[in-house]
Amino acid sequence: MNEWISAIGFGAGLVAFVLGLTSIIMGFMTAKSGAEGMQEKIEYGFFGVSGLVVCVLMAYALS
Repeated sequence: MNEWISAIGFGAGLVAFVLGLTSIIMGFMTAKSGAEGMQEKIEYGFFGVSGLVVCVLMAYALS
């Protein structure tokens, strides 16, 4: 049973890493300008950093 919990934790960490990194990349690729573009960059950056933090927490939980 312990292996299943570790596998689910690894999967959650991997998904969080991919979504976090993708969000950060999408923040740099926005084509909007002005206040709307800056808001989009901040939102994508926030979600990206949050995803990477969840990934680090899952890695710590598995060790």
